[in-house]
Amino acid sequence: MPPIAKAEASFVPELTGVDSTPPAISVHELRAHCLNCSVRELCLPVGLTADGMKQVDGLIAHRTRLKKNQTLYRAGESFHALYAIRVGSLKATLVAEDGREQVAGFHLPGEILGFDGVGTGHHEAAAIALEDTEVCVLPFANVQGLARGMPALQQNLHQIMSKEIVRDQGMMMLLGSMSAEQRVAVFLLNLSDRHRRRGYSSTEFLLRMTREELGSYLGLKFETVSRQFSRLQEGGLVQLEGRRVKVLDPIALRRLAGQHN
Repeated sequence: MPPIAKAEASFVPELTGVDSTPPAISVHELRAHCLNCSVRELCLPVGLTADGMKQVDGLIAHRTRLKKNQTLYRAGESFHALYAIRVGSLKATLVAEDGREQVAGFHLPGEILGFDGVGTGHHEAAAIALEDTEVCVLPFANVQGLARGMPALQQNLHQIMSKEIVRDQGMMMLLGSMSAEQRVAVFLLNLSDRHRRRGYSSTEFLLRMTREELGSYLGLKFETVSRQFSRLQEGGLVQLEGRRVKVLDPIALRRLAGQHN
């Protein structure tokens, strides 16, 4: 696989019985391997042996390629697998009571989606490609089976699911208590942080979604989103060139969003 992101964490190989445990993979080997792995969130940051790493690699059943606007799975479909984004990006959508499509989230390269189906056995949202996208398919039964014998992998699964819950809670707070300007600022900061954690630039990136899709996610009208971007640019906080965003003053952007650290 081509590189997706830089490894950020420090890794400590497992130290167990010399005779019974396969040789631990070195820090250098692990980092080099993880640079090329689209499912690294399942196993990192943990201390895996070389054999453990191979087992995690073996979770990938196949890859699926999607054209822009093609659906990976629909709301109500049976849940069978998790999906690691190798290339591209997707949006998660729900159908509102009045029949309107509501954007519930955006997923970037290196992220894993599909957790919405774990609890009920059916996907709660649809996943639609924002651009030409390729995902690695991880059958959930295989993931669970491997996790039972690999505590570190199981712990990371729980951590990823916990992050999803926290993200949903943050979205509820975003829509319920913040001004339009704050919502856009928080979104840009969140996107910046997600790029940083994957080794990409945190100050310059592309918005893969349209203004309409972003407005749906933030609970704002298209015109309001465009107006807020213009205000941020006029204030010297960001620079906009089409869909490319350059964060010029992250401190001021955090202050605007009510994030003081």
